[in-house]
Amino acid sequence: MKMYLMRTMCVVASAITMVVLSACSTAPSSVQGKTDIRKDAATAFSKAQVSDPSLTGVLRSAAGYAVFPSIGKGGAVVGGAYGKGVLYVNGSQVGFCDLSQASIGAQLGAQVYTEIVCFEDSKSVDHFRQGKLNFDAQASAVALKSGAGANAKYKNGVAVFTMDEAGLMAEASIGGQRFTYQAN
Repeated sequence: MKMYLMRTMCVVASAITMVVLSACSTAPSSVQGKTDIRKDAATAFSKAQVSDPSLTGVLRSAAGYAVFPSIGKGGAVVGGAYGKGVLYVNGSQVGFCDLSQASIGAQLGAQVYTEIVCFEDSKSVDHFRQGKLNFDAQASAVALKSGAGANAKYKNGVAVFTMDEAGLMAEASIGGQRFTYQAN
């Protein structure tokens, strides 16, 4: 049993390392890749607003927001997550961003979800752009469902919303997430 667990941990750690190393560039390298991520972000953004119409007001009053349309997360004792996204300031797309997360502990499985990170003010947007935004182990997100946006609370200038393929995710652990940003 120990050998099986150790082998599983090595395989998962190797897979996570390969994903992170292969995805080192924050912005997609091709014009088509940039077009695709913009389109995916716009689609995810629209789905989120349909899932929770109260989110529109939160986003309208935010200084900026980052949309990560597809974050892959998985683990078996050792885990990780990665996704690329688009940063919007005052409703305009200003650059690309990526999210990475590593974790260790009781976990098994995989999921794909959308994450929207809202910034309360320009100082919070600047922290994100400078790579100074990290979520600690206690951070959590609000699952998008009707009315959730109306009850959103900013913590340290940031509010986070998640949504899975079905439009709802019970809760996403976002602790340990790190972000990078690259202007258009």
